[in-house]
Amino acid sequence: MSWMFLATAIVAEVLATTALVKSDGFTRTVPVIITIVGYLAAFTSLGFALKGIPASVAYAVWAGAGTALIATIGIIVFGEPISSTRILGISLVILGVVAINLNGVS
Repeated sequence: MSWMFLATAIVAEVLATTALVKSDGFTRTVPVIITIVGYLAAFTSLGFALKGIPASVAYAVWAGAGTALIATIGIIVFGEPISSTRILGISLVILGVVAINLNGVS
């Protein structure tokens, strides 16, 4: 169940961050509301996930997956430039999360 909470935290954080981009500096009401609710849901879910997952692992997965997803959304949805350096960086984030999890987490 802890991993489900962590997955929920990741999705909520990615939605909140995407809405933050669309909020136009907190001037658009609906994206601002989505941002606030999304971050509240993300941190609440992360808190529940920490009941069964070590903090270092949970945070690494949460931050790593969120970073990789937001970078990908930036490229695909918002037309941010794609480069070999950006792809390498995203790959290293993912590899780092995998390396932390290779230690064996129940």
